Amino acid sequence: MLHVKLMKPFYTKKEGHLVKFVFAYQYFSIMKDDELFHFIPVEGKEIIVNLNTFQVENLSEVFVFQKGNRFIRLPLYQLLLVSDIHKHLQAILQEEREEVIEVNDQTRKEATDAIHFLEQANYSRMIDEALSSGDRAMFDALLAQQRESEQLHGGL
Repeated sequence: MLHVKLMKPFYTKKEGHLVKFVFAYQYFSIMKDDELFHFIPVEGKEIIVNLNTFQVENLSEVFVFQKGNRFIRLPLYQLLLVSDIHKHLQAILQEEREEVIEVNDQTRKEATDAIHFLEQANYSRMIDEALSSGDRAMFDALLAQQRESEQLHGGL
């Protein structure tokens, strides 16, 4: 059995429901019989995973590993069968998922802040309009709504 020693994508590219992990020199290595073989990108260099099914899509991709003048040439489907690569893929996919969640949380906060800013600008515009037209009742109502909104959003 082969053991993956290191497996770190050089870069990741997401295309719809597919995520591509591209590997380069010194980012992927395996152990065979206590010998360390390093990945070399002479043939295949990427693993494509379907995020809907979590299945590897390019099973025929051939990965080549080298130690000195010796080479190990393995199609991806065989590498999945004779090594613990699936554990490493799961860890990489989990990191990707956590980054997406983190980005989504940040995006949500930025959107909420932008909406609050626009609401406050709109209140200010409407208050100016009420002052210009001399509508005291509208001015008081808008001012109260603006203060309530600021309290709800933490007084930003």
